[in-house]
Amino acid sequence: MRVVLAEDHFLLRDGLIRLLGAYGHEVVAAVDNGADLLRALGRDRPDIAVVDVRLPPDFTDEGLRAVLAARADSPELPVLLLSQYVEPLYARELLAGGGRAVGYLLKDRVTDGAQFLDAIERVAAGGTALDPQVVSQLLARKERDASVGSLSAREREVLELVAQGRSNAGIAQALFVTEKAVAKHIGNIFTKLGLHPADTDNRRVLAVLAHLDR
Repeated sequence: MRVVLAEDHFLLRDGLIRLLGAYGHEVVAAVDNGADLLRALGRDRPDIAVVDVRLPPDFTDEGLRAVLAARADSPELPVLLLSQYVEPLYARELLAGGGRAVGYLLKDRVTDGAQFLDAIERVAAGGTALDPQVVSQLLARKERDASVGSLSAREREVLELVAQGRSNAGIAQALFVTEKAVAKHIGNIFTKLGLHPADTDNRRVLAVLAHLDR
């Protein structure tokens, strides 16, 4: 894949370039600020953008703003955001743009090369990859909600994996159960949460997140 990378810390940026290159991906541009990121996205038209949320000069949300602006022109642009801290607002803003081909990970996940590369491939393919800690915080907000409270422990585990963007096969593998069992749990979850089943993994993720963020 052709990747545009935005990260202001030299060592992490260099490490990501090396990691992506080792797995056959090409970093066509590596920048350290929001203005250069926006220019690179318009010029290079990458297969995916991997972007630190906070970039110079203000270190607030320059990376997020740049990718939102780029997606306004190219809505299908896959974007994987990286952040030092859990901030569900960033995930919500990115998902609000349509929700397709988006991801949000804590930088700690980058140290797990397999997990990071899996997230990149899922997002580039049009899927969703949300950090488990972000999902956990959204669930914690809804603890007093009767519908969430009615979920069994296993259904909650499945819900967290659905919200992260996992497919039925991925959930089955993570929980060591069959795909048939996963499908049954998801059906029960949607019934208890009052959600309509969706035809695609991405739509069901958005449905779950919309419920959790109410």
